[in-house]
Amino acid sequence: MTAAAGKKVQIKAQEAAGKAKESAGRTRSGEDLRVKGAVEERGARVKQAAQPAKNAAAGKLKSQSGS
Repeated sequence: MTAAAGKKVQIKAQEAAGKAKESAGRTRSGEDLRVKGAVEERGARVKQAAQPAKNAAAGKLKSQSGS
């Protein structure tokens, strides 16, 4: 598995954990847990959205150093 694929799996796992915490907080009336879950899920989404730009920048740096 490549590093990028591993990172995607890690981000998806974080997103799923956030959803689970958010759901648990709703069912148990745990506002604190619901909020923590929502924050974790959104954090994973931000990381997921930023990953293509991060990969592109890393590729550019690698190509410049190899020239």
